[in-house]
Amino acid sequence: MLKNSVGTSIVLFLIAGIFLYSCTFNPNVQGRGADVLQGVWDEQPYEFRDSLIQYTSHHFKFTCDSFYVVLSTTAKQNYYEDSCFNGGNWKEYAKGTYVVSKDTLYLLGTFTKANYKQKLHDCYRIGQYIPIFLIKNTSSDKIELQSLQQHLPVTLKLKEKIVCKPQPL
Repeated sequence: MLKNSVGTSIVLFLIAGIFLYSCTFNPNVQGRGADVLQGVWDEQPYEFRDSLIQYTSHHFKFTCDSFYVVLSTTAKQNYYEDSCFNGGNWKEYAKGTYVVSKDTLYLLGTFTKANYKQKLHDCYRIGQYIPIFLIKNTSSDKIELQSLQQHLPVTLKLKEKIVCKPQPL
């Protein structure tokens, strides 16, 4: 009986050792992201945007696996309190991380204040910012996206190239 329990203990110890040895911690450094996205990008206006009741232009900064975005909205109809409507022009900010999988760009972030610090309340959107874009075309200075939520084209023009230098988390 004693031999059997010692043998079982040794086997369990070896199995636990194998599992622990096979596990590795993720590096404590941010990911590299997609090389084609690295940089500062401004959305180019599309032909029919002035005929819309409301439209939003994007200004992105992609650095390694992170993104920062300024959303500039122009509206003809007021959906907010008068103090928030601001004459039909306002900006929102968001930051987070992104992943490119095949032909799709997934952004996972949160709405923030203008300084990219946490925003708990405000006139506009709060909480998660999680748009999905279909990547239609890329070149060294232009990216054509299709918003899957709004079904609108988003053409980004490169303003400044950034080289990813992963930072510690």
